[in-house]
Amino acid sequence: MSTPASKTDFAAVSRLSADIDLFAEGKATGFVRVPHSVHRSAYGWIPIPIVRIKNGDGPNVMMQAGNHGDEWEGQIGLGNLIREIEPKDIKGRLVILPSANFPAAMAGQRTSPIDNGNLNRSFPGNAEGTITEQIAHFIEHVLLPSFDYSFDFHSGGSSLSYIPSALAPRHADPEGMKKVVGMLKAFGAPVSYLAAAPQGGGRTFTSASARQGVISMGTELGGGGLVTARSLKVAEDGMRRVLSHIGLLQGAVPPPSPTRLTELGGDDYYVYASDSGLFEPLVDLGDEVKSSQPAARIHFHDTPWRTPAVLPFKRDGLVLCKRVPARCERGDCLFHLATDTTG
Repeated sequence: MSTPASKTDFAAVSRLSADIDLFAEGKATGFVRVPHSVHRSAYGWIPIPIVRIKNGDGPNVMMQAGNHGDEWEGQIGLGNLIREIEPKDIKGRLVILPSANFPAAMAGQRTSPIDNGNLNRSFPGNAEGTITEQIAHFIEHVLLPSFDYSFDFHSGGSSLSYIPSALAPRHADPEGMKKVVGMLKAFGAPVSYLAAAPQGGGRTFTSASARQGVISMGTELGGGGLVTARSLKVAEDGMRRVLSHIGLLQGAVPPPSPTRLTELGGDDYYVYASDSGLFEPLVDLGDEVKSSQPAARIHFHDTPWRTPAVLPFKRDGLVLCKRVPARCERGDCLFHLATDTTG
């Protein structure tokens, strides 16, 4: 396990600061303060909620949701976890950012209404940049270096819907692969998938974690702008199981269900809109499809006498993700597939 750094070790690299001690024993709630001078508040700051729960030695774990503001399952699940877990329930340190891109979460948008920033495309951030870049910089350079594990809870947001799933990046070394596959199995989502190893210059939280030497796992818990009882149960049970699996959470947890281990590949796993119009899906989430099988029709409602465009799948696979809004523009993602793997 990594040795937690002093809370002052990284203070000089960011304008942002937490108003609670992130290394002290016990439980504390507070805010990351993002300085933000605007017309209504000359010396104001944006309050990003943050929670610390610590009990002695053990794994150092960071959990976040709201990386995209319109992805609700993780935000609700982490809120419930915050209220239920006390220091006596853990061994180690847990820090939670339930709404990491807080301006986006308050607006119910994928991106920030302040600067249109997509937090999960803004790492490693910029201490002197836009609000979203400053948040990314704080997360990567102030928070992440003191953790052993990080968990980032996503869903499909407003535009996509997923089979509730967990995901992790591939690792070049067998020990790293063993750890992430073990976490995926412990989380116990209906489907789990492995993605390409994060790039050193990548812009996502997964890449940020890799740069800081942190073992990371994420989710795609549902989406469609909704929260369902099923997706929230997958989230909450999975959070507890994976915290138990890595040795932080003590006591009994719900037993995992088997997960279907899959992988994502290149562009042929995706179907994109070829034209602007109305998206008619010809398959549903969870369907098994074949290469060249019709995936969707795009209807031209401005010229309804035109024959709809038919878009095929480029390969065999499991329909893991589907677009939600019928109105689409050329280039919008309509589907992506996953294929089975042994790891």
